[in-house]
Amino acid sequence: VSTQSTGSSGINAEYSSGINAEYRVDSRASKILMESLMYKMCYYRFGEVTVDHRQPAGFDRTRDAVIGDKNVKLTHVEEAFTTTNWLVRIYKVKKPGNRNEVKKHKSKKDKPLKSRKGEKGSVGSTVTTTRGVRK
Repeated sequence: VSTQSTGSSGINAEYSSGINAEYRVDSRASKILMESLMYKMCYYRFGEVTVDHRQPAGFDRTRDAVIGDKNVKLTHVEEAFTTTNWLVRIYKVKKPGNRNEVKKHKSKKDKPLKSRKGEKGSVGSTVTTTRGVRK
């Protein structure tokens, strides 16, 4: 039902459930794991899938358990591609819909430079340099 972690200390302990620091994906999985982007991307639409007629929908054969959250909702990403056997899943980041579009104001840097002929250091002047000596 679970996969053992390398230890119960450190950041991995937040995702584990129980004293034995085991990762669970079933109904006893930790709340932090079930709310993580990793869990949501792995099990998005997985609750709709029935792999075997003897197992309920959302049964993970690798972990031998029914997933804890069969109704995963994605807010910041959307599914772009999933292979037939679900080994490869590609997601696209959604455009932020909660922000108003910012109008870009032209700054002084966006204006074209006017050439002022005859002035030293200006664009379009006839001043040339050869080996560090000005002509």
